[in-house]
Amino acid sequence: MNEKEEITNKNKSYLFIWKDIPGKDSGKFLKFLEDKLKISWTKTAEIKKSDDGKIISVIDKLNNKNLIEFKFNEKEGKVTLEILGSNHKYLLKEERGKTKVYKLRKDIKEYLDDLEKIIAGNNKSKKIKKADEAEEKKEGKYLFAWDDVPEKDNEQILKFLRNDLKIEWTENAEIKKSNNKETITITNKNKNSESIVLKLNKTEKKISLEITGGNRYEYILKEENGKLNIYEDKIQANIVEKIEDINPEIFEKYATTAEIPIPKRTIDQVIGQDRAVEIIKNAAIQRRHIMLIGDPGTGKSMLAKAMAELLPVEELIDVLCHRNSEDENNPKIKVVKTGEGKEIVKKFSEDTQTPSSGESKTFLYIAVFFIIPLAIYFYAITHYIRIDSTIIFAPMIVGMFLILFQGINFRQMMGVPTRGNVPKIIVDNSNKKQVPFFDATGSHAGALLGDVKHDPLQSGGLGTPPHLRVMAGMMHKAHKGVLYIDEISTIGKSQMDLLTAMQEKQLSITGRSEMSSGAMVMSDPVPCDFILVAAGNLSDMEHMHPALRSRIRGYGYEIYLDNTMPDTIENRRKLVRFITQEVIKDGKILHFTKEAVDVIIREAQRRSGMKGKLTLIFRELGGLIRASGDLAIKRKHKFTEADDVTDAKKIARTLEGQIGDIYLNKKKEYEVILTEGVSVGRVNGLAVFGDVGTVLPIVAEVSPASNEKSGHIIATGKLGEIAKEAITNVSAIIKNFMGKEISNYDIYVQFLQTYEGVEGDSASIAVAIAMISALEKVGISQDVAITGSLTVRGEVLPVGGVTQKIEAAIEAGLKKAIIPKSNEKDVLLEKRYEGKIEIIPVTTIVEAIKYAFKDSDKIMKKMNKTENKAENKKALRAKLYFPDK
Repeated sequence: MNEKEEITNKNKSYLFIWKDIPGKDSGKFLKFLEDKLKISWTKTAEIKKSDDGKIISVIDKLNNKNLIEFKFNEKEGKVTLEILGSNHKYLLKEERGKTKVYKLRKDIKEYLDDLEKIIAGNNKSKKIKKADEAEEKKEGKYLFAWDDVPEKDNEQILKFLRNDLKIEWTENAEIKKSNNKETITITNKNKNSESIVLKLNKTEKKISLEITGGNRYEYILKEENGKLNIYEDKIQANIVEKIEDINPEIFEKYATTAEIPIPKRTIDQVIGQDRAVEIIKNAAIQRRHIMLIGDPGTGKSMLAKAMAELLPVEELIDVLCHRNSEDENNPKIKVVKTGEGKEIVKKFSEDTQTPSSGESKTFLYIAVFFIIPLAIYFYAITHYIRIDSTIIFAPMIVGMFLILFQGINFRQMMGVPTRGNVPKIIVDNSNKKQVPFFDATGSHAGALLGDVKHDPLQSGGLGTPPHLRVMAGMMHKAHKGVLYIDEISTIGKSQMDLLTAMQEKQLSITGRSEMSSGAMVMSDPVPCDFILVAAGNLSDMEHMHPALRSRIRGYGYEIYLDNTMPDTIENRRKLVRFITQEVIKDGKILHFTKEAVDVIIREAQRRSGMKGKLTLIFRELGGLIRASGDLAIKRKHKFTEADDVTDAKKIARTLEGQIGDIYLNKKKEYEVILTEGVSVGRVNGLAVFGDVGTVLPIVAEVSPASNEKSGHIIATGKLGEIAKEAITNVSAIIKNFMGKEISNYDIYVQFLQTYEGVEGDSASIAVAIAMISALEKVGISQDVAITGSLTVRGEVLPVGGVTQKIEAAIEAGLKKAIIPKSNEKDVLLEKRYEGKIEIIPVTTIVEAIKYAFKDSDKIMKKMNKTENKAENKKALRAKLYFPDK
């Protein structure tokens, strides 16, 4: 049998041609399944053929367990068919150039051997399920058919909006499609300002979904079986339940990150913070508060979300705010089981509704002012009676006005609720399956602690009852869950209310503005038994209320997050997993090749700034990953490649890097930076601005002091406190090594055009070299850059950002860089910079002088004389105090 031959059933009625599936015969094929095999889900079926053309699979897009497979066996001349979930199997065998469909029976012995070739049972089901899951991960989940909205797939699209996009008003949704069938608009019938617009783009094979005042999403469009089907745009992901299920061997064999498994739980996705992870796990079990301190981008918010996932799901509640008939300004709070809140409100609404005479009045108006005048008019015409038309139309106009005003609800127009006794749900946990998580970072007092809205209409019966103006805060909504606050010091005075809520596990809601009418309202205490995960940087600790911090320490844990981790094989594998996780989370970028991953790992080494370390500041590294992925898509690559990452580093530079480039170019253009020749008292220092290096020209000038030992060291250039102290310490080094009394001179040190300011002591060695040059009138080589910290004994200490500093020196055109010996192995230059500069590691100021000065002999002789004098003085003291020796 070949692919051109037709397939028939036992009665030789035409079914379909193998090669035209999927294709021209898809409709006939699905009709055969529905009519002959009684398959009920053919309307949601998707037909696929394997790459070798030997297998046709029919899958239910709404239920992957429903599957039919046709297997073409050219060698044995037959096709087998299997329907999952059914005990019936069919065999299709070629006879006289045709293939007939037979139902397998016990008396057909010649076909029993073929049954062994049909894979059945649990093993088959598992394999197909696994294949379905892999296919779904690759192509995305089926959402709905564009052609069947609005109609058949209304419930399907509303379910997608409700479950995936968390749209709460789907029960009141109205669906409309434009005349050209390229736009679907979904509107909240109760609130026209809430709407969703879906736009069809056949050219790019996608649809866009935009929520009014919210986010914008894109989904895949596929034409299948004559229909336009919509799929979720998912990047292929290999999800495992436990981190232990990841086979380490995959990291040695993978070609792209698409092959790398990632754990399902957020806590297992945290990279490099092993100590923090263990504490979070324990704290979740015991419901302890947490303080996370660390650099931005080290995973504080991720750890907070992970804790919410780990918390045991306790019984969630709904909170209702009731009217207090005795004191309206003290609304009553009632706690009920989750889901019961809506039922109570619904019941109250039904009970408060009173029969309205509005409808009967409307019919009366129509009868009196429209039907009767029209009847008189037609009677007059038919009987040839002359009648003034004013008599007819005047009542109709009056009736129109009466009906119009009858339908107007002035209280509703003013925004005043008409049912003052109906309670309000202020905390709604219906349909929630896990504990709540709320990020209150940067929230004002009302959003965090709750508030009572201002009522502009407080008289004339138009005012809104206080209980309807009560708004729960995030701390109340986080009851039995996690409340996360980053930059904890920024909430100011609210820290005391937060502390009270943590102690009492409840907090009344009142108006937060003294000028608001809500300030007179205070509800009964509202439950708020949350776990606080506070976060910040070290500077936040100074502005944090001591009592709040004490509460966290006493009933929880303080954790300082690492910003680097050891550069080991195991941690490099974690970094590969991090890249994979970022690709999946973003959902818009391509997976990375192994070579591209290697470039990211090297960048992680560079950004750590230390030998044998990898950075844990992943937010910025994630930015590079996304920029690389965007570039790969622009270049229409199948995967993100190494060149994409390399080029992304150039185009996705930080603001500091871009500003640094501007400053550097200006300094070079106006010869603020000299890169050749010799100059007295002038040296090229190096500094780090943000996360990029920069060249820092330093000039020193010396003049005699007006009086003996009344000299001063004056430094300019937006210096910080540490930088000023470092310059003061340099005077002791010069006195010790050069034998000069610095107090007899006024020494001026200027950091040229330092718009970004100077802080730290990494310029100590450069300042010392400049001052020595100015004192001794010996020129410094201008093709040399210098960085390093100094002790008062002249020892050179390590500094940060040495790699970035050297790269800045290369960009400026300098040929040599003097760095601390202890930083030598921290240097990890990009490949484009390798071999373009001579790196000179030094351990003392003496070694630095040898390489910094063009004629260092004069300086060295002076230093030797000073050293000899010092030794002679020591010997003389020893002789005076120890004459026998």
